[in-house]
Amino acid sequence: MRTGSAGEPGARIGALRAALWLIAAVLAIRQVADVLGTPRGERLIDLETWLGPEGVLHVAGSLYDADRFTGTPFAGLVLKPLARPGEQALGWAWTFGTLGLVVVLGLVAARALPRPVSRRTSLLAAPVAISLLILSLPVRNTLHLGQTSILPVLLVLLGLFAVRGERAGGALIGAGAALQPTVLLFAVLLWCTGREKAAASTGLTFAACTALAWAAMPADSWAYWVHHLAGAGLGASPDAGTNQSLHGMLLRFGLQGPLETGLFLALGAAVAHLGLRRAVRCAEDGQLLLAVAVTGCVVVAVSPTTWRHQLLWVLLAVVGRVGSRRCDRYVWPVTVVLVSTLPATMMLPNLPVTQPIRDNVVLLTALAAATAVPFLSRTHPRYRDPIPTEYAEPVPARWSRVPLVPFWRRVVTRPNLLLELLLIRVGYSAYQQVRLAATGGTISGGRATAEHHGEQVHAIERFLSLDVERRFNHLTARTGWLEDFFDFYYTSLHFVVPLAVLAALYARRPAAYRWARSALGFATVLALIGFWAYPLAPPRLMPDLGFIDTVHGVQDFTKPNYGTLTDLTNQYAAMPSMHFGWSLWCGLVVVVLASRWWLKALGLLHPFLTLCAIVGTGNHWVLDAVGGAAVVGAGFGLTHLLSGPRVSPPPTARAAAPVSGTPRDAAKDRSPK
Repeated sequence: MRTGSAGEPGARIGALRAALWLIAAVLAIRQVADVLGTPRGERLIDLETWLGPEGVLHVAGSLYDADRFTGTPFAGLVLKPLARPGEQALGWAWTFGTLGLVVVLGLVAARALPRPVSRRTSLLAAPVAISLLILSLPVRNTLHLGQTSILPVLLVLLGLFAVRGERAGGALIGAGAALQPTVLLFAVLLWCTGREKAAASTGLTFAACTALAWAAMPADSWAYWVHHLAGAGLGASPDAGTNQSLHGMLLRFGLQGPLETGLFLALGAAVAHLGLRRAVRCAEDGQLLLAVAVTGCVVVAVSPTTWRHQLLWVLLAVVGRVGSRRCDRYVWPVTVVLVSTLPATMMLPNLPVTQPIRDNVVLLTALAAATAVPFLSRTHPRYRDPIPTEYAEPVPARWSRVPLVPFWRRVVTRPNLLLELLLIRVGYSAYQQVRLAATGGTISGGRATAEHHGEQVHAIERFLSLDVERRFNHLTARTGWLEDFFDFYYTSLHFVVPLAVLAALYARRPAAYRWARSALGFATVLALIGFWAYPLAPPRLMPDLGFIDTVHGVQDFTKPNYGTLTDLTNQYAAMPSMHFGWSLWCGLVVVVLASRWWLKALGLLHPFLTLCAIVGTGNHWVLDAVGGAAVVGAGFGLTHLLSGPRVSPPPTARAAAPVSGTPRDAAKDRSPK
């Protein structure tokens, strides 16, 4: 029995490892197919600019005449021999070669994790690292553009973790600095951590490579190092959002001239000082990979231009540990992964107040890693032993197969607020993207199918005598106060009420918050499947049925895209109605958890008024509401099936739910044993 039980964890880890390697392989194949399947004129644009038939490496004169080449003269010298023989096959060779470098980078990074690491971590780290790298925006940009930005990162990691001998390692880092000059900051890290030989080798290699390029291309070297001040100002738009450096941020803030230059130099010096001191402390603590990540984040900030394909350093900061509680431990890595893999518009809403943060979100993450995030040292008592999460005691369920996922234990403590807000925002952005993609990314592409489905739904409702939409819609349009009320209810309370319910549960009922949030998430995912499988035109977008759009005004049905919102989002995502679904979720949560009768009554009133609003404004069929109710019921059912019965407070605690998040308060919210 002992042998069998000892072998079970190993078998599970082996199966999980195989699954992760399979995921990494699928992601790699998907990325290569995406790049090579892109039309020739739209892929490897930078590579074509350099090496194509009329690329800058073929043209007589300086590489920097047209600001199309932003690399160092040494990079141009290395690429020149590849120009003519590689014009035809270089796209394939470059793509597969870059992917190979990504795999090597992931393997080296996995081996560089701070010791000691568990056997499970050591086995699973490599496929996870490779998958994250392939998903990251810098790698995807590099593959699509045909850039060399992976090389400096890989050379630094090889020099620090793979090769033997300080001089050999320093030589690799120096070669990386010859491709990206601010990588020279790693020489400071090496020197301050007692690797003087490696630091000297880094400087000598950089100087030798730069001198070689100067001797071979003196005019280009003068243009890069003197005229452009080590590449500052190269590129068509240094103030574009793709330049995630301090220089780019200041330009986006409208600063120009000597003031901007002086402020950039002052801020860059401060970030370099604070970041390198922090990196040295991390290295002395035995977290060399974190030290590399912090130094790389300094490189991102102080470079005159740091394009998106050069931001891979930020992803390495995921190895830092932050937070004393186990539930807080996930905030930093999740933030880094999301920032590195998703566009900024998915992280923050497109509002004027969030624009300064949204346009600089990767830079701000790099600055936080370099100067502010409180990474734990390995000597900290909570580094390996965080404060555990509290779970409810298991209780017998009505069915023997519930919970279906035994390791999904019911947490009774309050989750981290920042992580919850981040996941809610990203989840809603994904919800919006899938809604739009359900018709192929265009409204006109799914119009005919959606209108056909609308006729089907209308016919079913007439058969069931449920076709009350047109009469109620015209009654609403004829009654001024009713139209104003339902228009306001439809447009204003769809988000406000669910967020208010979630906020109240988070503050007063942490365990119930997790239960309700999970049910809402499952319901929304199921709704996305409905949007994808059954595009449906709402009544107001059915040309021949005579509905009045009280919210958006008269529609011009002669155009493929019409109305106020049809150019912005998928108006054919009507089945199921999540306006009604989310309102029903709010009502059920309030009815189940509220202790006062008038709160329960308000909970029931909200979905009723929402149903009247979606029908009266012409935005949904009655059967859409039925679909919304179905997915909400399925959401609660899945939550119960996977995690077990809802955690209920004991009778003595129901009258006064806990407000604070201490373990003592959380204990009041547990199920009775």
